[in-house]
Amino acid sequence: MGYALCMGQCYGCKKTFSFNPVKVPSLTIEGTKEPFCKDCIDKANVERVKLGKEPLTYSPEAYNACNENEL
Repeated sequence: MGYALCMGQCYGCKKTFSFNPVKVPSLTIEGTKEPFCKDCIDKANVERVKLGKEPLTYSPEAYNACNENEL
């Protein structure tokens, strides 16, 4: 049994970070799935709450390795 961990650039802040390729918060932009780091999601949630919107949620495993069978 193995594990998978992706390294990529956050679409929001351009910081390189590691993430679970299945569970990371992302948006499809121009046909490409773009990941967002925890810091950007947390910052967005502060603004969302100020505007009376629900905060974005993500899996506790979003920034950890995943089992290879999840891919």
